[in-house]
Amino acid sequence: MNAAAELPAAVSAGRAQVTTPAPREIWWDLAERDADLSVTQTPAWLDCLCATGPHRDASRLYAFPGGGLVVLPLVSRGRRPRRLDAEESWPAGWGIGGPLASAGVGPDQARVVLQDLARRPALRVAVRLRPQGAELWAGAAGGAFRLEPHTTQAIDLGGGFGTVWRDRFHQRVRRDVKRAEKAHVDVEVDRSGRLVPVFQELYDRSIDRWAVQQHEPRALARWRRRLEFPPERLAAVAARFGASCSLWAAWNRGEPAAALVVLRHGPHAKFWRAAMDREVAHPVRATPLLYRLAIEDACEQGCRTFDLGESAPGSSLEHFKAGFGAVSRPSPRYWRERLPVSAAERSLRTAVKRAIRFQDA
Repeated sequence: MNAAAELPAAVSAGRAQVTTPAPREIWWDLAERDADLSVTQTPAWLDCLCATGPHRDASRLYAFPGGGLVVLPLVSRGRRPRRLDAEESWPAGWGIGGPLASAGVGPDQARVVLQDLARRPALRVAVRLRPQGAELWAGAAGGAFRLEPHTTQAIDLGGGFGTVWRDRFHQRVRRDVKRAEKAHVDVEVDRSGRLVPVFQELYDRSIDRWAVQQHEPRALARWRRRLEFPPERLAAVAARFGASCSLWAAWNRGEPAAALVVLRHGPHAKFWRAAMDREVAHPVRATPLLYRLAIEDACEQGCRTFDLGESAPGSSLEHFKAGFGAVSRPSPRYWRERLPVSAAERSLRTAVKRAIRFQDA
């Protein structure tokens, strides 16, 4: 499983005392007091990552002389030699990581944290920041890290669902939702993990559809997607998050049409994954209906924001999310490598895409 049970080890990082792995009681205490915390910055998220991949807990607690605390969620590839390792917060596909800080942590402390990361022996070190407070950490990155721009989209749930529906949903989205309601689409929400097989079935159908769109051999598409999102991952997340993991599924005339997964921590809800059978879902607009119901549920749970995740600027996905009132905000990734591994990986992917005439969707 993960390495959370290891006894924390303390070392020195300039003006801070570093403990790794970060003690869970301190991490949870900071998490409960952080009004902007993302569900992907919790210890539970790290546990899910380690339970379903070749990762181990490398989180770090920085304790400063004045009492300031910073916890950096972090994982490494535990089976690699240290100088071939990757220490990331988080690996690709796992969303926003980045530091949690107590009151009083400012630019000086942020510089100490990032300078410590820059000196790590790992081949690659990377941190993905959340939009809130990103300026503090971006200003401390200095020349040791490269900037990789990202944006994330979120809906402000202030005013309740009536306000969101009336003032933030686009007219076309409201029209699609009403069309689904008239078509009598059957919807169920599961908070126990019971509908995980339904999601997996729809996800496999989605992979096949993406393969056709991208001119990718089906076998390659399935191998690549299942490497990124193995079948056991959703079950692990549902088991660890319990009622805070909602799986919404829609049926059209008894046939599974669409499904999406929403996670919640405190006043924040986060869309995580979606899948559909387009031929079954699109005619009755099942997917917009699921988003509408999940957003309303988040409002009823007292959430202040609904995070719809990352989208490429100008993409059709960004346009789709904007229809629900989502606003884009910067969520940069800072990284450094001792050898140009990422460039080599990009060159290899480009060569393979050219060979199979891959078309980005």
